[in-house]
Amino acid sequence: MCCLFGLIDYSHRLTGRQKGQLMRALAVESEARGTDAAGVAYNSGGSLHICKRPGPAHKLNLFIPEDAYVVMGHSRMTTQGKAKFNRNNHPFAGKVPGTKFALAHNGVLYNDHVLRQEKKLPRTNIETDSYIAVQLIEQQGALTPASLKTMAEAVEGSFVFTVLDEQDNFYFVKGDNPLCLLQFPSLGLYVYASTEAILRMALNDLWLNREPSKKITVDGGEILWITPDGARLSEHFAWEGICFSGWYFNRRGARLCVPHASRVERQYLRQLKNIAASFGYGGEEIDAMLADGWTIDEIEEMLYDCGGEDLTCLY
Repeated sequence: MCCLFGLIDYSHRLTGRQKGQLMRALAVESEARGTDAAGVAYNSGGSLHICKRPGPAHKLNLFIPEDAYVVMGHSRMTTQGKAKFNRNNHPFAGKVPGTKFALAHNGVLYNDHVLRQEKKLPRTNIETDSYIAVQLIEQQGALTPASLKTMAEAVEGSFVFTVLDEQDNFYFVKGDNPLCLLQFPSLGLYVYASTEAILRMALNDLWLNREPSKKITVDGGEILWITPDGARLSEHFAWEGICFSGWYFNRRGARLCVPHASRVERQYLRQLKNIAASFGYGGEEIDAMLADGWTIDEIEEMLYDCGGEDLTCLY
């Protein structure tokens, strides 16, 4: 339940100050989905820079250079790998022939240990499940829609990945986790966040709020490639949305059960209930929705969209 956020200034019209102001607003709102760590990645001076640290996003140094035209951000809620060890935080660095890249992930992956054995991937001291995506891309020796497709079809779990290379090519790889992408055509600008509610709240008090925008849909199973000049190219991968229809109430109806649920799944569910509690809702209401077949990220997105209003807006 992390938050992805960022901007793509493909017309190169924004000043460094404007980009910093926008990223700070996004970072502050992103803390609704995690305050354990935060980081950004961008290209400047001909090289890729990754800046990250434990702690909430508003404490991150968000000075954005004038020549940084794509800025990729992440605010983390820990599910695996302690945030106090900065190697476990996003974005992660990767390298293939021809380019370095940065990768960030919102969601949770369940088969990272299995994949590391099956694919004979090198050992790493990075404990985060998300890092398996970097290793799968590196193993293929290229960062392309094809290599991203192979990675996306290998991992199991919930995800949206963002990937940035040294040439300012930017990729969204979307599974069933939420994502909102806005384009401001008159400015030559894209802005994104994990939920529309977070994105709109970040823009509310900014000059961008007065500019016309349009929402760009990114579907589950889609790889959206945004080139340095702002063009959008789309590829697709085989994907099945995660549904918790296997969850069921025990005989007394007292709690939700699922056969063979992993430790990570149960931890993720606890975090969802903590988020719901911050809006004033009990865990039993979340259990009921899961039993009806809702995914955890569908519930989470609806919670933010409701903004604390009556839970009936979820049904």
